[in-house]
Amino acid sequence: MNKSLETSSGSGSALKGRKVLIIVENLPVPFDRRVWQEARALQTSGAQVSIICPVGKGYTERYQLLEGIHIYRHPMPHEAHGAIGYLMEYAAALFWETVLSWKVLFKHGFDTLHGCNPPDLIFLIAWQFKLLRKRYIFDHHDINPELFEAKFGKRGLFWHLLRVCEWLTFKTADVVISTNESYRKIAIERGRKRPEDVFVVRSGPDLKRVKAVEVNPSLKKGRSYLVGYLGVMGDQEGIDLLLEAVAHLVHVKGRQDIHFALVGGGPALENLKHLAEGLRVANYVTFTGRAPDSLLFEVLSTSDVCVNPDRVNPMNDKSTMNKILEYMAIGKPIVQFEVTEGRYSAQAASLYAKANDPIDFATKIEELLSDPAKRAYMGDFGKRRVESEMAWSYEIPKLLNAYQAVART
Repeated sequence: MNKSLETSSGSGSALKGRKVLIIVENLPVPFDRRVWQEARALQTSGAQVSIICPVGKGYTERYQLLEGIHIYRHPMPHEAHGAIGYLMEYAAALFWETVLSWKVLFKHGFDTLHGCNPPDLIFLIAWQFKLLRKRYIFDHHDINPELFEAKFGKRGLFWHLLRVCEWLTFKTADVVISTNESYRKIAIERGRKRPEDVFVVRSGPDLKRVKAVEVNPSLKKGRSYLVGYLGVMGDQEGIDLLLEAVAHLVHVKGRQDIHFALVGGGPALENLKHLAEGLRVANYVTFTGRAPDSLLFEVLSTSDVCVNPDRVNPMNDKSTMNKILEYMAIGKPIVQFEVTEGRYSAQAASLYAKANDPIDFATKIEELLSDPAKRAYMGDFGKRRVESEMAWSYEIPKLLNAYQAVART
């Protein structure tokens, strides 16, 4: 057994007596895989864990005790659009987070508040409880100023407000958990945190969950090859660039032997379906919508190549995409654009297309489909990299180190 697994499996009392409250606003738990993995690791290590999160499709119970973890869910307005919509969403979330935090305090108690962004507003909850000498860990999932700029293509007043909220979040936190080295650098340089108070805990896949299953040839819709995608269908995820790449392969290169399966839901899903129609590639693309794990892993296991078309911008350049590591865990070769953290994660498991160039992206897909030996080598490289150094089991000791550090503050 490797050293990381020994550490994590032998840590059943590392946090004995600790009581933790996790707040996450943008996704329900356990659908938010990172938060659920963290919660389970803390609970397995002896802590009592409570979670506050929004309700979501398939997760509508307002209270649930799951694997010994207390989950409190609150209602949320429909997906926000525009400044007023976001203001209403954040105000509603802060109201419920405040109410439920005090409920958890009196019902279960907690000594550590663990806030997960986005948005960078949970420090407003932390302020209340730091007056009671509770400690605050900030779990940095997204860099919101860069996310805003990527989504709206500008800076302006709201961008500056996000920078202020980010600074206040770092200022409030006793300890910061960063998802990669790029985020750690932001915490130290922009957030002015001491290096010893910032811990990198990557979102490695849980290999008990993420693994290959039996292939399903019917997903190829009678074609020779399948290209798979997993992720949110949003405006900034670059799915439009992927569809342009599909159009190039079909209409310019004459490749009618490739089918594309896109797994995931999101606010841009219907618009992307219309775009596929407009590009005359709808018959070559299956949009599954949000799918259960059984279909998700069936698609990935059947795929000959997996793709990540996230645009090259400051947000995506510095962010680690969970889909890349899941592709690698299942042993699939990858095509993505050239970004810093994407290359760090995948290394030789991926080909890297020119920035935001759908034609080069299509060329890289075609290159892999024409070379079975290269696909096999890249898939094997990625799988071994995850199994030997990037699985979630290697991150658990780092998470526990962060919790041991915050206890000393």
